[in-house]
Amino acid sequence: MKIAITSTGKDLESKVDPRFGRCQYFIVLDPETMEFTAHDNSGVMQRGGAGPVAVKTISDLGAEGVITGNVGPNAYDALSSAGIKAFIGASGTVKEAVEKWQNGELEGAEGASVASHTGVK
Repeated sequence: MKIAITSTGKDLESKVDPRFGRCQYFIVLDPETMEFTAHDNSGVMQRGGAGPVAVKTISDLGAEGVITGNVGPNAYDALSSAGIKAFIGASGTVKEAVEKWQNGELEGAEGASVASHTGVK
């Protein structure tokens, strides 16, 4: 199972970006081997609809789950439609967030955790 982690950088020591749709990067990782690739988030500069664009990106990369801080309503709906499970409340480094997820310490999202447009700067 591949999992995507929202990140501020391109490696496992980068901080988790708490925003899903407007995160800087996605780290797509195989949790069994810890092998990963880093990808720019094409949704970061979207005027609107950043969440669904980000979902398409990680879906195209083969992710079946995403670890992030928060997800908005449009992103949550797009994730649900794509069959991608969201795990929210992540913080610290990407590596730490993956370890928390592996230990069952991250909450599976049952809906949006923030209002629309929360990640817009």
